[in-house]
Amino acid sequence: MTAKILVIEDEQSILENIVELLEAEELEGIAAGDGINGLQLAREKKPDLIICDIMMPGMNGYEVLSSLQEDPDTATIPFIFLTAKSEKPDARKGMTLGADDYITKPCKPDELVQAIATRLKKQDILKCKSQEKLHALRHSIALSMPHELKTPLNAILGFAELLVESSDSLGSSEIKEMGQIILDSGERLHHMIQNFLLYAELEMLASEPDQLATQDDCEVTYATSLIRDRAIKLATLARREEDLNLELLEVPLKISAKRLNKLAEELIDNAFKFSEPGTPVRVTSKLEKKQFVLTVSDRGRGMSPAQIAEVGAYMQFGRKIYEQQGAGLGLAIVKRLAELHGGTFAIESDRAASYTTVRVTLPTYKF
Repeated sequence: MTAKILVIEDEQSILENIVELLEAEELEGIAAGDGINGLQLAREKKPDLIICDIMMPGMNGYEVLSSLQEDPDTATIPFIFLTAKSEKPDARKGMTLGADDYITKPCKPDELVQAIATRLKKQDILKCKSQEKLHALRHSIALSMPHELKTPLNAILGFAELLVESSDSLGSSEIKEMGQIILDSGERLHHMIQNFLLYAELEMLASEPDQLATQDDCEVTYATSLIRDRAIKLATLARREEDLNLELLEVPLKISAKRLNKLAEELIDNAFKFSEPGTPVRVTSKLEKKQFVLTVSDRGRGMSPAQIAEVGAYMQFGRKIYEQQGAGLGLAIVKRLAELHGGTFAIESDRAASYTTVRVTLPTYKF
């Protein structure tokens, strides 16, 4: 398919020359004589690349670029500035605003063609990688989700059928017990589906860098209270209140309360789930080099180096990692959440010594 190149230039002779050059290179050139018309054509035609002059009457190149970046449909289109030699500093400023390159005019034809080819090639590589990641994600979900859903779904269907067929002969305590099993299985199924959907959402977000800027608008000022409440609730559900050790520092964080809650939930739930009652689960936070550091430690089965290395890989949708390791998809979500918000994720574990410590860092909102 022929690549479409939108050229926005108010000097008619330069505009015509560039469009002719593009057509000679078997590319489709779209001409716009000013910024307003160029912005309209960008939204209508969805070009593969935009070449834009900086200094134009009405709407200059900076304003065109800014408007394009505010629209999700045009924000990722590669953008090259055209600039006179005297405007070079302005071009560099444009690149800090999100432009991919700049070319000084008058430019040589081969220089322009090479710049276009480089940007188109880079964009093709990014698209291919994104498609590969999405394909791998879909493949993993398609293979593994049926296995992950089978156990709780069988319990729900089996006990529901038993209640329907034998309700007249069952006592109230038996009905209550079966209802509780159905409820527990339903909650497990719901949690599993939510994790699959969240992980898919985070992976797609990670493949679209222009969307990551929205993360900077999030803030939670009560991190300690949120983490403490979540930890106490999980300890209560596990009937291990005495095993929970908390040592938390209050720091405002650059992450939403919803996502911090999910991050803490997965870390602490894994610690309780894969350690024995009577062993400690320690949740601590501190400030280290202007970073918030959250650690969750347990004295459970531990993880092998190979299992640690697999956290975050697509294949933790696989049954073996998710159920036997017990820290696959949940920790993959924690890892991705930390990375998307400018933080880090690390696991230290020793099976022989029966301990695991997960360490997450997150940027503070203000310091």
